[in-house]
This record gives sequence, structure tokens and C-alpha cells, in this order.
Amino acid sequence: MGFSLPAFGQDVQERTIRFGHLNNADHPVSFGVKRFGELVAAKSGGKMKVQEYPSSTLGNELQQQSALQGGVQEMSAPATTSLAGIVKEFGLVDFPFAVSNFAQADALLDGPLGQTLIAKLPEKGLVALGYWDLGFRNVTNSKRPIAKPEDLDGLKIRVIPNPVFLDTFKAFKANPVPMPFAELLRRARVEGGRRPGEPVRRDPVEQVLRGAEVRQRDQPRLRGEHHARQQALLGQAVAGGAEDHERRRQRGARLSAPGEPRAQRRRRSASCRPRACSTTRSRRPSRRACARSPRAVTDKFIASYDPAVAKLYTDELARIHKG
Repeated sequence: MGFSLPAFGQDVQERTIRFGHLNNADHPVSFGVKRFGELVAAKSGGKMKVQEYPSSTLGNELQQQSALQGGVQEMSAPATTSLAGIVKEFGLVDFPFAVSNFAQADALLDGPLGQTLIAKLPEKGLVALGYWDLGFRNVTNSKRPIAKPEDLDGLKIRVIPNPVFLDTFKAFKANPVPMPFAELLRRARVEGGRRPGEPVRRDPVEQVLRGAEVRQRDQPRLRGEHHARQQALLGQAVAGGAEDHERRRQRGARLSAPGEPRAQRRRRSASCRPRACSTTRSRRPSRRACARSPRAVTDKFIASYDPAVAKLYTDELARIHKG
């Protein structure tokens, strides 16, 4: 894969890194964790091992975040949306219809905006090693095809408990139901949800809607509403303290192999390419038509963020769309 990896040095102590995440073992993020483990083991001469805990084994995202901050758990891979609770500017990543393809999504967070957000985490007891890919979200449902924004009217859609997502689907006149990922199968009474583009075995949204016509791959549905990312996170206590975090983060960023989960995700999404504000058939509402309703949502939230970071976001977005 062409990685250039630094040496750890001779002072490496034996350690097992507990790496938890919410996704199943067949998910692209799981492949990224396994690749990370291979690299860490190779560069430490086998002294450091990564033990994966998939499928919310160590708790939900907020529980794992607290465990990292308290030094109880070493690593996790939360969606950036969960970090908005401690660094609210991460909410910028959740704005609807901001990017329309993978190249734009990468340019937005691999540049100065992504690094600015990462730099805010150490004071919260966390160190980010890099951005991993969760892909474009598609809205599916068990009631009717979605051929235009108005088709969302009244649908009970499961969303991540996040103010941006709630307001976005309210703007579409849907009925958003905030529900953590791990609880979807246990108590879901929803008609639809947001899910990745590629088929994933045991996907909770797929199981909740099992038997409905929505499971047919050619049914029109809203695609590309939001591009999601995960962070490879390390607890700062484990990273070695505030004075040491930057050196370790730079080393870890190369070890975190962000290209692996991105490549896995995009290979599996090849048959479902992101077309922001589109459906899987010819009846596709225009991007402008889709973005019109939630535009007020973007304006509302961006006004509440650090003005310097908000300006950087708008400048970067203009740059990548121009390019």
C-alpha cells in the first residue's frame, strides 16, 4: 500500500491496545482496525498488540469516549458526529449536501479544516490519529419510493441523536427519531433510516425493515444526503501526556492507515456511487431541490460555532467546489 512507517525505537514496552468500535466484524472499519494492528505489531517487533472489540462490545460511542478519557480503554473509532458533544465545531462535518463525491469529502477533512478540528481534541483528553471513511448516507424506508424531497413528508426516520440531523429531517417534514445505533434492533419502531451505500450483512436498518420493498436494490431512495467520517482515537493518558501528544499523533497518523478503510468502503460502494441528492432510478431530484429545505439548518448552526473555524469551513468548501 506504499506506507512509510517510522520506527518505534528500543523503549517499547509490551502492551495490548483495546480498540473498540460499533461496527460489525465484516465492516470496512473493522478491516481498518485489523490493518492498524498488523502495522503496530510489525513496527513494535510484536511487543504491542491490538485487540479488536467490534459491535459495541465495550459500550456505545459516548461510553467508549469516556473510557478513553479516563484511561480505561486505549482506542476507539467513533463517528465524528459523536465528538460534537465535546468540540461542537465537529458539527460542521454533519451539514447536509456539503459535498457530492469522495474527492470533495477527502479534500475537506484532509486539509486545514480537518487538522484544525483534530487540534481541539487533546484538551479534552483525546488524540486523533486520522479520519476514516463511513461513506455517503442513503435514506431508505418501508413505505414508498423517494423520488423527490417531498416524499420524506411524515416518514418516521431513525437518525443519530444529533441536533443537525434532527433539524435536517424536520426541514424535509419527516419525523426524525433520535436513536443510538446499538439500540436500533432492540426497540426500533421506525419506517426508515440512514445507511451506507454498500450492502453490509446484519445491518440494523436492513433488519428492521426486513421484508419491505425497500430491500430491493433498485427502489428509488434519497442518496448522498451526508458524507460520514470516523476518527481513529487514542486516549491522551495512553498517548503519554499533553507535552508528548503531538509527536505521538504524527507517528500514529501514519500507522492508522486511513487509506485501508477508505479503500474497503469505496470498493464495496462501487455499485452505489455517491450522487448527492439523487435516487437509484431516473427520477432524480436536483441537488438544488434537495439542499433548499435544509439550507436554514446550515445557517442556524454555523452561526453558533467559533467564527474562525466557521470561516475556514466556508472557505475550504468554496475551494473544493471551485476545484
